[in-house]
Parts: sequence; C-alpha cells; structure tokens
Amino acid sequence: MLRKLIPSARLALQAPKVTSVAVRNTSGSVYEPDYLESLKPKFPQYESLNVQIKGYDYPQLESYQRFLHGLAEYLELDVSDCYALPPQQTQVQRLRPNSTVIESEYKLTTYERNLQLNNVDAPVYPQFLRIAQSALPEGVSLRVEEHTDDCEERRYVPDKELLDLKSELDRMGGPSTTKKK
Repeated sequence: MLRKLIPSARLALQAPKVTSVAVRNTSGSVYEPDYLESLKPKFPQYESLNVQIKGYDYPQLESYQRFLHGLAEYLELDVSDCYALPPQQTQVQRLRPNSTVIESEYKLTTYERNLQLNNVDAPVYPQFLRIAQSALPEGVSLRVEEHTDDCEERRYVPDKELLDLKSELDRMGGPSTTKKK
C-alpha cells in the first residue's frame, strides 16, 4: 500500500495543473469604466515648470529663448506661455584702492525671459535640461522651478496711479462702509 501512495505523491509534487484565469485590472471603483485608466499618462509628470533665463545682452537672450522654445516644441513639450519681465537697472561703482573716491561708475541692465511648460513627462525633462545647459551662452543664467503664484505676480507691473489713489483713500479714512437707504 505504501508503494501505491509514493507514485501518486510524486505526481502531485511534480507539476500542478495550471489553469488560466483572466485577471481584470480594475481602477478601484466598480462604477468607473476601464478606458479611463488608459487615458492616464504612462510616466509621472511635472504639472507646471518655469524656465527662467537672465542676462545682460538683450539680443543673445532673445536668441536663446527662441532656441529653448524650439527645443521644447521638438521634444513635444507643452509651452503654455513665453513672457518677458521688465529690465532691472543696477548701478555699480568702482572705488580707488583704500579710499572712498569713486573711480568709475557703471549702469547694468539685467533682462529676464521666461518659458512656462505644462505637463512635462519625467523622462523627457532631464533631456531638455541637458540640452539647454549645453547650449547656454556665456553670461546667461538658467533656472528651472515649479510655477507658483509669486511667479505670476512678478509678471505684472503695478499701476503707479492706482497705488497712489489707494494710498490717498487710506489717508482719508478708508472706504466708506455706510449704506444709503
């Protein structure tokens, strides 16, 4: 009887029968259709990135911005916006050694351009950044950061007249809160 059990035990241990079972990949909800899962991106994405370039030479900066815009389109990145910020003036004074006498004075103008990229795939971003850094002209700085509300506010120049009127209204006691009946 022991001899009869051993061959059947060997058969049971050798190769269990494999039955094909179709496993359905569900998105977690019974009420959502399966095709919604296929619409999601294959790779993680950066929602919104600001590519900021600054430099002292205006034509060189414009040319580099045009290059970056073309590179982004070539890599099929979504360029949602390109804009310039007002130039910033800086005054630099050179002093004579060991004195307070001004030897020379310079006025430097810093220009800034921005590209806003949306839904950037994570594998494409390093390629874009490497090419942008390798083509970076001398005297131009490149900075990439996530888009924030501060970036949007810096874009707009405040209206001097409107700010003066608001300050005058505050000096007069603020806006009137009484309602007429």
